[in-house]
Amino acid sequence: MAGMHFSILSLLLLLVAFSYTEASADVPKTTDKKIEVVVEATVYCQSCDHFGTWSLIGAKPIPSAKVSVTCKSHNGHVSYYKVFETDKNGYLYAPLEGFKMQHYILDHPLHSCYVKPVWSPLESCSLLSNVNYGLNGAPLRYENKKLHGSKYEAVIYAAGPLAFRPSECSQTHH
Repeated sequence: MAGMHFSILSLLLLLVAFSYTEASADVPKTTDKKIEVVVEATVYCQSCDHFGTWSLIGAKPIPSAKVSVTCKSHNGHVSYYKVFETDKNGYLYAPLEGFKMQHYILDHPLHSCYVKPVWSPLESCSLLSNVNYGLNGAPLRYENKKLHGSKYEAVIYAAGPLAFRPSECSQTHH
């Protein structure tokens, strides 16, 4: 009798396992989320009062300014380059479409990418400044910012503020 209980129990377990396998085969597979790397920054016209410093007190945002994002692979080759334009508030939201990492640590955006101001549409404020190392390229930092959607995730890296300065600032202001 004990053998019969064992075979009925085994049969029931097989039926449950088989029905579970059948049910899970009908569940549609979830699609992988697209993960996008995004760089953000704001571009300003620095006040003459703070010329020669990193201060942005009195600075005004520059709409339609051009900003470049450059990434280099761990062996020094440019792996990504694109020029983006700021919005009407001087804000840059730059999805790095096509950005790829050959080495997941050494080619990470925090290590490999930098941002530079390229062009200002304001004739009165078109000289590059070194606010946030803008002349050589502002490094990125991670500030725990992400955007989530059902099939999309954006990891946002901040470049910090960048600035141009007026050409007619006198040397007495700094």
